Order: sequence, then structure tokens, then C-alpha cells
Amino acid sequence: MMQRLQNKVALVTGAASGIGADIASRLRAEGAAVFIADVDQANGMRLAESLGQGVTFVKLDVTQDESWGQTMAAVHARSGRLDILVNNAGITLPGTVESISLDDWRHTLDVDLTGVFLGCRHGIAAIKAGGGAIINISSAYGLKADPDTVAYNAAKSAVVLMTKSIALHCARSHYDITCNIVHPGVVRTPMMDAYLAAAPDPEAEAQRWMEMHPIGRLGTPADVSAVVAFLASPEARFITGASYVVDGGISL
Repeated sequence: MMQRLQNKVALVTGAASGIGADIASRLRAEGAAVFIADVDQANGMRLAESLGQGVTFVKLDVTQDESWGQTMAAVHARSGRLDILVNNAGITLPGTVESISLDDWRHTLDVDLTGVFLGCRHGIAAIKAGGGAIINISSAYGLKADPDTVAYNAAKSAVVLMTKSIALHCARSHYDITCNIVHPGVVRTPMMDAYLAAAPDPEAEAQRWMEMHPIGRLGTPADVSAVVAFLASPEARFITGASYVVDGGISL
């Protein structure tokens, strides 16, 4: 594994499991000190212990401004700075425009959009002294509409233009902060495994999802974390406001 992130400090939200856990592991393998931020304290602490020295768990509710302030204070107290922020935390609550409850709509936007906004605002304040990278995780469904996930579509697509606006702001302000977007397709995570296991015919359901991707398979967390590590590295320092689609062709 290359050590492109040696002596860097990274914070990954929603990192207690799934894609976020793999991103945290990849950034650590490339040399960064990593803060795993999540509301899931048990799994977050378990992952931090398994990854060993240089990895710290911090409890974070991405929807709460005060929680972000406390998390950034903890990062600064331990490491003195932040170089990389990955806004990965997200939820998917199903529902059409007619069927979704107002509470589910608001909660989805709170986590998937406002959580990213707050992360970028606090992240910029922490990173701008020394420069660095912000990577926001959107989705193939931030590019491709689905009638049954109206709130998720709305939030993830909004992250795209918000990220571009933030990238321009950082460039105009001469902060030396890049801000980019990654759009995963359907990724085989424990959450996806649980969904498939609950289906009447798990094998048929898995096959259906695989066939939706022109490449013929579901994504893996490693497919996503490899792109995130690149965008966090010095190799990507001239890339900002860009969308990296890692979806096996599902959004084509």
C-alpha cells in the first residue's frame, strides 16, 4: 500500500461500518491518522481498536451543529489540525412523493444534506490554515432518479451543486482546500446483505441488483475507498468540484 497520506490527519463520518469503515481503513493504510466519527459508539470503538494505533473514535451526530463543534475540538486537542474530511454519513428511507412521511423527508435531508453542509463548514474552519481535501459521498442516485426514494434523490443531488459551490468558495478564498464528490452505485455492505437476507428469494434479489449495473456486479467498499484515497492525496491537488462516478454504470 502506498503511503500517500503520511503525516496527514483525516476524519471520516459514518465510519463505524460499511463504506465508511473501509474508507477509514484505507486512509489509515496509506499513512493518515484517522478519526472514526459516528453515532454508533459500540461499532465505532470496535473498529478503532481493530485498526490499532493512529485511529480514534469520536461520537458525532452529523445533524447537530454543537456535535460538530465538539468533534472538531476533540480532533484539534489530540492532533492539532485536520487535513482530510470525508462526509460519508447517510441514510436511505424509502418513499414516493405521495407516500413518504414528512418526518422521514426531513430526517433524510437532515442527515444526507444538512450533515454534509455542517461538515463542510466546520471542516473548512479546521483545514484552511494548512490546506487539504474535503470529499463528499453522494450516490449514483444523486444523478439517477428513482420514484421510490424521493428524499434520498433530493438530498444526494443537492450535495452535488453544494459541493461545487463550496469548491468555488474555497478557491476564491485561497484556502488551498479541494472539495470533490464521489457517487457510489449499489455497494455490498452489511446493510445491503441484511436487505437481501430479508427478501423472499435472496439469490434472485441479489441477481436483480447486479443486473442493474452494466458492469455485471455490485460494488465493494474497496471500490469506493480507493477513489476517496486518491482524492485525499497530493496527486489530486489540481482537482476540485469534480464528480467521480463509481457505480458500475448504473447511472448511464
